[in-house]
Amino acid sequence: MNQRYKPNTTVATIIHCSGKFLLVEEWIDGQIRYNQPAGHLEANETIIAACQREVLEETGLSITPSGLVGIYQFTASNNVAFVRFSFCVELPVQVTAIPQDAAITRTHWFTRDEISSKSTQMRSPLVLKSIDDFLAQQNQHFPLNLLNADFF
Repeated sequence: MNQRYKPNTTVATIIHCSGKFLLVEEWIDGQIRYNQPAGHLEANETIIAACQREVLEETGLSITPSGLVGIYQFTASNNVAFVRFSFCVELPVQVTAIPQDAAITRTHWFTRDEISSKSTQMRSPLVLKSIDDFLAQQNQHFPLNLLNADFF
């Protein structure tokens, strides 16, 4: 019998304003890495609540996602598997984001091309993939009610 497959459930949020995307900067294994505000789903937490918590912790922003961009399955080079729910929100103005989480060193507003030029510094290939999916959807993202958050 095969060992049961247990991917980590994570959330990420594409925060967009005027052609730029808000990314967080963090040190991982002595290197700068960039990511959307993202993290793991915690026990007894809905996926949308996890999204809101991670954005607050990593940027200081209280947001409500406007849509779901996609659900991605990914296995990292260390064979750790993830199922990632990528959300989005459009801000009317670029705001100063102040990380609350000590693991986040800074935040940056980057264009898609600037992100692409830093592709080797992305936390995972899903950062750029989900941004490209966001742009391709042309504001026609999946509705949040697609996710059932009832606890029984």
